[in-house]
Amino acid sequence: MSAPELIRIVSRSSPMALAQVERVRGELAARHPGIRTEVVPVTTSGDRWMGDLSALGGKGAFTKEVDAALLAGEADLAVHCVKDIPADRPLPAGTTFAAFLERDDIRDALIHPGGRTLDQLPDGTRVGTSSVRRIAQLAASYPHLQCVPMRGNANRRLEKLHAGDADALLLAVSGLERIGRRDVVTEILPAETMCPPIGAGILALQCREDDTGTIDAVSALGDRDAFREATAERMFLHVLQGHCNSPIAGYAKTERSGELSLRACVFTPDGKTVLNAHEWAGPLDPATLGTSVAVTLLRQGARELIDSIAH
Repeated sequence: MSAPELIRIVSRSSPMALAQVERVRGELAARHPGIRTEVVPVTTSGDRWMGDLSALGGKGAFTKEVDAALLAGEADLAVHCVKDIPADRPLPAGTTFAAFLERDDIRDALIHPGGRTLDQLPDGTRVGTSSVRRIAQLAASYPHLQCVPMRGNANRRLEKLHAGDADALLLAVSGLERIGRRDVVTEILPAETMCPPIGAGILALQCREDDTGTIDAVSALGDRDAFREATAERMFLHVLQGHCNSPIAGYAKTERSGELSLRACVFTPDGKTVLNAHEWAGPLDPATLGTSVAVTLLRQGARELIDSIAH
């Protein structure tokens, strides 16, 4: 199959999403200098809506319009943050993942204008975040802090912080790096302090299944460790069948030896109940590891916990 002359890349139109597309364009140009690329930006319902995502059906609000453009033939390649792709249901029929790019930083960062760390924040500090995962973990370990709703892209949230809508922010390190704002970071939180979302730091390249030319061209951009980690994490979330109001966190990690492990947590929204599991793959393939960790948490009561949360 000959390489295509042009690959049209569809993406959300936010500055961060477009920065992610530029990374893909750069890597494609380095490997296939003869292939031209152009960007097809779309604004998703999740980008337009500033309320509770559950009202839009959850994380699919960030991918629905992108998927539609791909399936309609208006674009050949979609660039997604894996954390934004629903794992409780399969990819839209007729599409497939062609590659997972090398993983970026999975951790969260605290941004505080006064330079304080999370441990130094006084009682009543307003922390801007709408993430149920972050809210539950702050409630568990820092109950003296107050979470205030904060949505919008990272630049918009930084503007809201400086306007006084919150006293501090929690944002993903990888996202800040992608938009060139690592300078605002006060403290990078270890994953043990703030467990990341499933798929954190991984970009996925999605194509139509029958577009073998594009699949062949972009598959070489894939990273084996990112593929294994994303596979384990997404299977974990699929088996758990969490909804968008479920505080679920976890990450797979590939050691230098090649050994793969998966650590995951399920919380109640108030952080008073925390279920934990950590397993090594050993002879298991990544998907089976994800299933095993999910089953371990289900045996601890994760199903009843998740079903008790309104959505």
